[in-house]
Amino acid sequence: MSNEQKATLGAWIAAIGTVIAAIGSTPIRSIPEDTLNSFNLVGNELQATGNALEADAIDDFTLTKAGNEIQAIGNVTVIAGILIKFNDITKQELNIKGNLLQALGGGAALADSFDEEHTLEELYSIYGNLLQVIGNSLQAIAGILELNERDSGNINVTGSWIQAIGAVISALVQTKESSS
Repeated sequence: MSNEQKATLGAWIAAIGTVIAAIGSTPIRSIPEDTLNSFNLVGNELQATGNALEADAIDDFTLTKAGNEIQAIGNVTVIAGILIKFNDITKQELNIKGNLLQALGGGAALADSFDEEHTLEELYSIYGNLLQVIGNSLQAIAGILELNERDSGNINVTGSWIQAIGAVISALVQTKESSS
């Protein structure tokens, strides 16, 4: 598998993962809470896998490579908070830190996009990365509010879906770049 193919596969795995995690974060009355939690877990596992594949597809050090690695670490941090038998506060703190790491990784990739040629694909890449940073940041803010026993409203759900939209845009850009 070429690096281009690996990057495209990784981008789509990450995008599918963000959509699945967003579904898991959305309160749906007809779906049991345990099932939604499983969606969140599987979605974060797919995101971590996709981001790791995207990072592995880049041979030299770039901010995009580092950003994908940091995003994968953020997803693994969220996964640890879901799977390991910690108290609720520690689980919430891991979720917050995981989302902040994902936002940091997205920010690194975003910064790298500004150094590229100013093509339509790069503009979409900037939008995709920016939406992911905003989405992860909103999820972290929702977690902080909940940790402080304040109502977060639908901030987490909104952040999840904003991140998912950004990931799909990024996957579309990667597909376009690979086919050129």
